[in-house]
Amino acid sequence: MARWLWLVGLCGTLAVTGCKRSREPVVLVPTQPTVKLAPPTPFDEKKAELGEATWQPEWDAVVEKALPADMLGARAARAVRRYCPRFAEETEAQKREFWAYIFQGMAAAEAGLNPTSDVRHLEAAVDTIDPVTHRPSRQEGLLQLKYEDAERYGCEFDWETDRRLPGKDPERTILRPENNLECGVKIMENQIIAQRKPLVSRTSYWATLQPGTEGFRVFAKQMVNVPASCGLRERRGTEIASR
Repeated sequence: MARWLWLVGLCGTLAVTGCKRSREPVVLVPTQPTVKLAPPTPFDEKKAELGEATWQPEWDAVVEKALPADMLGARAARAVRRYCPRFAEETEAQKREFWAYIFQGMAAAEAGLNPTSDVRHLEAAVDTIDPVTHRPSRQEGLLQLKYEDAERYGCEFDWETDRRLPGKDPERTILRPENNLECGVKIMENQIIAQRKPLVSRTSYWATLQPGTEGFRVFAKQMVNVPASCGLRERRGTEIASR
C-alpha cells in the first residue's frame, strides 16, 4: 500500500512530463569475481629456481573467472573434500583460489606447465582418430586436451584455423592458455556436477586424476601446498598427533 501511494505521489510530481518508463536501455554489468592468486606448486617453485617458464598469475584469473556457480557449491565440496576439507566453509574467493591451484597442479603433471606441450599417446585406449581433425588424437596445451572436446564440451578450439599454423604455434586456439583452461573447467564441471564423481576418479578425463597412474603420482606431490584456508595441513597435523 505504501509503495502504491509513493508511486501515485511520484506521478503527481511528474505531471508535466507524465509518469512514463524511461526508454533508455539499462545496461547490466556482470560482477567480476575477486581473483585471489593461488600459491605455487612445488613443481612451479622448482622451475622458478631453474629460471624456466612458470605458471602465470593471469592463468589463475582465467580459471577463477571461468568457474560456474555449481563449482562453488555443496556438490563440489563433497567432490574435493580429500584435498580441501574446509571447502564448504570458505569464502567464494577462497574457493576460486583452490580451483586455480588444482588446475595449476594438473598442468604441472600433464604438461610441465608448458602451454605448447603436445603428445600422442600410443596406448590402445587413447590412440584413436579425432573426429574433428580426422587424424590420430593428440593431447595438447596446459591440460592436454583434444579438438574433439570442442564438440563435446563447447570449447573454443578452431581446427580450421589451427590446421594452417605450425604444430606448436602459441596462436593455435587449442594452445592458448585461456582457451585450454576454460575448456578444462567445463570438463571438470561435467565430471563432478553432471556425473557426480569425486575429483579423483579411476574414470576421470585426465590420467593425472586417475589413481595408480604415473601422472597421478606427480599430481599428488603438487597437492602438499594447497591454500591454507582448505585446512588440509591442519587436518594432517591432527591425524599425526593422534597416532
